[in-house]
Amino acid sequence: MAYRLRSVGLDYTRTAPVRLAFTAEVSAPPEAVFGALADVGGWPRWFRQVTEARPTADGTGREIRLVGGTRFRETVVAADPCERYAYRIDETNVPGLRALLEEWRLVPWHSGTVVRYTFALDGTTLVRASARAFRPGLRKAFHDAVRCLDRRLTTG
Repeated sequence: MAYRLRSVGLDYTRTAPVRLAFTAEVSAPPEAVFGALADVGGWPRWFRQVTEARPTADGTGREIRLVGGTRFRETVVAADPCERYAYRIDETNVPGLRALLEEWRLVPWHSGTVVRYTFALDGTTLVRASARAFRPGLRKAFHDAVRCLDRRLTTG
């Protein structure tokens, strides 16, 4: 991959120049949702934009390919069972991207889970503006993925 990104930590979800956050409720319990997030190879079964996903570095890394050919090499920076799953993008084929961290937080709610997804990034002016403009598309992709995941987890 052509572009190496800046290494950022979990606090980046609060300090990134662009932060997009979305929330959804699912009927599956937090342990089931976390299990699906941590099962990197399973992502294409419930997240339509992910065409390939494989764990690397004994599970501490991920390689992801999206619809359209975008690729990421990532480091898992948090895998707190039933609470949080987060990863930092280390390398990509997307020009102009400088740093990107994605975090999935899980909160028990009634008999299910509230899932809060945060997309935190930095990039060139064009990349920042594009990310903000893409907010509705990212929101839809997140909600579609969570609905699909919930169906998979609650119907077996």
